[in-house]
Amino acid sequence: MNDITTLTLTETIEAIKQKKFSEEELNKAYLKKIAIINPKINSFLKIQKNSRGIPAAIKDAILTKGIKTTAGSKILSNFVPPYNATVIDKLLEQNISVIGKTNCDEFAMGGSGENSAFRPTKNPWDLNKVTGGSSSGSAAAIAADLSVFSLGSDTGGSIRQPASLCGVVGLKPTYGRVSRYGLIPMASSLDQIGPITKSVEDAALVLDWISGADSLDANCKDAKFSFTPSRWEPKLNGLKVGIPKEYFGEGLDPKVKAVIEEAIKKLEELEAEIVEISLPHSQYALAAYYIIVPSEVSSNMGRFDGIRFGLGRENLGQEVKRRIMLGTFALSSGYYDDYYAKAAKVRTLVKQDFEKAFDPLAGGVDVIVGPVSPTTAWNLGEKIDDPLKMYLSDIYTISANLAGIPGISLPCGFSPSTSSGQARLPVGLQILGKQWDEETILRVGFAYEQATKWHLQEPELVSRVESQESRQKGNKTGF
Repeated sequence: MNDITTLTLTETIEAIKQKKFSEEELNKAYLKKIAIINPKINSFLKIQKNSRGIPAAIKDAILTKGIKTTAGSKILSNFVPPYNATVIDKLLEQNISVIGKTNCDEFAMGGSGENSAFRPTKNPWDLNKVTGGSSSGSAAAIAADLSVFSLGSDTGGSIRQPASLCGVVGLKPTYGRVSRYGLIPMASSLDQIGPITKSVEDAALVLDWISGADSLDANCKDAKFSFTPSRWEPKLNGLKVGIPKEYFGEGLDPKVKAVIEEAIKKLEELEAEIVEISLPHSQYALAAYYIIVPSEVSSNMGRFDGIRFGLGRENLGQEVKRRIMLGTFALSSGYYDDYYAKAAKVRTLVKQDFEKAFDPLAGGVDVIVGPVSPTTAWNLGEKIDDPLKMYLSDIYTISANLAGIPGISLPCGFSPSTSSGQARLPVGLQILGKQWDEETILRVGFAYEQATKWHLQEPELVSRVESQESRQKGNKTGF
């Protein structure tokens, strides 16, 4: 193998231990690839050329001391944080360096990566397609092998959805598992930082590093996740997998549905027990989410007044202004009970649906499986003028945030088929688990990943660059 940028995090750590290459060589390899590919996909807004350690890409909504952090907005175009987010300090303790800050929808408000004030991120699988959002740059950077791993944030699917559309692994931890201190907030009761990686094992390792108590985040519990791959097995040995009937009805692209159904068959081959379940209030989740989120946005954005932070409010984008207005209306006198209070009640019902589905005393399931996105990546500009259509792209992911449960997206195939002559567009399989039970969703994801190898597929754009570099080296050097 010649290209060390294709290695997973666990492979990279082992190769450095064995002195197959140095950290300096690793960073140079990634910076070289970034210089070639980033101008094509715009995944990085800021690149650190003097980084040391194992390089990670960080969503530009996560504060990095001394490194400009914009949250994808012109209002923060000159903001350099005086301190790190807690997750950054935790990564630095593990010899991880920040190789760059990744593009994102402005203040994490968007589902396609097109709401960034600094141009959209393009999908490495097809440069005419979106990456998904809001952690668009973080997902594209991993799909294009521009970093060993990345961090994103997930408020309603903003890690899992771009991971699905870009064909990589994205993990949203249980709410409160990872500190939010230093994450520029969108909706504080829903936001959660998590990893985007090249493998399930990598996601587990990063979660081990960044999880645990933090006195600076009152909602962060003393519940550190421990990475224990030795307990993972290639078979699922009767583990009960729930398939929600509500996730396979109208609105799901038939081609995506076919890929997900094949993935479920593979889980059955791995000796999982497949059970149909119902999450009856999921049909109301989208409406509730888009009342709760703008309401919290209108509160959180109050600090950006052009005096204490950033530039004037005229520098805010259209989607941010839309959500501020919607949230202010929902919280206003005379409308609070009709909108926000009802949405909060629906949120409780959604949470109770999951509790019932997972209840072991009622014969509940161990995990819930379904699609991440109702479609594959769509064309740039296709939905940007239709916010309702854009919001529907989150329909399968937002319930996990409302309930505070963990979820993971991992590659499970392509749509359309590679024989059609059209672009290969990735499809992600979503696995949801009980609160604080990331171990089980990671175990299921690992078993599926080892049995299928979809995660080893790479975009033609990346393959072309690697082939050119290999020819230049004359295939004479190994990693």
